[in-house]
Amino acid sequence: MNVPALVAAHQLRQREYLLRITRAMTSRLDLPSLLRLILASAAEMVRCPAGMIALREEPSPLAQRLLEPENQIRFQVRAIYGIPPHLLPAFKPLLEDISVEVPNLADFEETDTTPLGEHYIHDLQARVRTVERNLGVRLGPVIALPLLFEEELLGSIYLFGGETTFTRLDWQFLQGFADQAAIAVRNARLYQQLEQERSVLATIIEHSANGVMILDPGRRVQVINQAMAAMTGIAPEDAIGLPCHKILALQNIEGLDLCQEDAIASLKDAETLRCEGDLVRPGGGHITLAVTYTPIFDENDNLVYIIVNVMDITRFREEEETKSTFVSIISHELKTPVAIIKGYAQTLARPDAKWDQETAIQGLQIIEEEADRLESLIDTLLDVSRIQAGGLKLDITDVDLRKLLERLVQDYETQTTLHQIELDLPEDLPIISGDEERLRQVFTNLLNNALKYSPEGGLIRIGAWVDKDPREGAQAGRVVLYVADQGVGIPDSELPFIFERFYRVDSSLRRSTAGAGLGLFLVRAIVEAHNGEIWVHSELGKGTTFFVALPIDDEISAGA
Repeated sequence: MNVPALVAAHQLRQREYLLRITRAMTSRLDLPSLLRLILASAAEMVRCPAGMIALREEPSPLAQRLLEPENQIRFQVRAIYGIPPHLLPAFKPLLEDISVEVPNLADFEETDTTPLGEHYIHDLQARVRTVERNLGVRLGPVIALPLLFEEELLGSIYLFGGETTFTRLDWQFLQGFADQAAIAVRNARLYQQLEQERSVLATIIEHSANGVMILDPGRRVQVINQAMAAMTGIAPEDAIGLPCHKILALQNIEGLDLCQEDAIASLKDAETLRCEGDLVRPGGGHITLAVTYTPIFDENDNLVYIIVNVMDITRFREEEETKSTFVSIISHELKTPVAIIKGYAQTLARPDAKWDQETAIQGLQIIEEEADRLESLIDTLLDVSRIQAGGLKLDITDVDLRKLLERLVQDYETQTTLHQIELDLPEDLPIISGDEERLRQVFTNLLNNALKYSPEGGLIRIGAWVDKDPREGAQAGRVVLYVADQGVGIPDSELPFIFERFYRVDSSLRRSTAGAGLGLFLVRAIVEAHNGEIWVHSELGKGTTFFVALPIDDEISAGA
């Protein structure tokens, strides 16, 4: 066969192989099978008995910085043809110290008989001889073709001729297989990189502390994370495909809410849109959310996605309201006694007035009472500050609850004519371990509240009973004390909040009664510091009962 006919036959066979490889590349992303197909096609093309494809190892960033000046790299075998797998260790000399400087085949002269592999694999033939000695088998002529993509060396195809002699025409035709292999490797790595990035992005979204949604241009949910599902109470599988406004049905909106129908036109005017609003949760209750919308456009300015980032700012909003309440209440509570003290002091100090002794004493008593009130408020604020800092300390002694409550009732009986205060204490009321002054503070606050929120008078009962330890032979347990009034009561909706800082029950009495909303907060902190428990029962128009349970010390109760 003459040379032109031989070239035409080679080209025809090459096109058939490359067409089969191209079809495989468009129908699968399985790199190992593609490499095996490319290697087998190349080997069959030139009728050689064995070959392998080795890919460049991807070094870590640290390894890249530590590469030697000559920039040597290592290969790893990824496909074999005609080589038993157990013999691969013998081919190690062909996989190490490969230069990344690879010449262009087009630069070779037609008369250049140097094997192409020699130009980027130093001492290729010597390495092949070493492999032959390791195997005890002659490999024959060797073709080493670089897999190049945009001048980056991705790997190499090795073909071992055995008894076959390779021609330069074989090298030229085989270069097409090397190009296909390089494209397959590059595509597979790009796909792997894309999958890794998608996996990282999905992990970041799923484990984000903030709520995250991704919407399509129609503002329907495509992706929603667990934090967002927890905020809305809607399971992720139920949220997919729903319109945004079904997920984020915000109320009391401040700012521009993209989930509303009239907000979509604003996307072109701003990179991000932000709003705040309240979200009513399934089963009741609400949270305050800050929502940021970030539109994503393609190169033609077409809307592709909308990223929605949602932060629960309920606590921050509550803190702002708490600060505002603190400033309002404390400024009022401080100004009132200060104004009274200043007024009486100025009146008594007037040089143009001659006050009789009784009037002067009365004025000084009022000044003393208001100073005590001011001191009490300051002490309460300091106690609250200590509680917030975790520094509330107790002076533990033996506390006789009967004597403590009897003295308390005696003090308060002289302060009211509308109320009847009764004690209902069992004979075996035990002595407990506790801080007597702090416990006095607890029952003083509860009794004050009972008087304050019973403006029409009535019975106030302070009682107790002992809960024995149910364990056989145990002498300890707890003592439960209560303060019950016949006042206005507390709405059920407000009961969960009455022990919070600065909270005051919303009633007609709130404006007419003094208080900073700190008493019950302090009471709960003191009770819990005693390892106790406090709770409340109330009925509107009929009254309120506070219960305080305190543990009984075994040794003290036994000695009592």
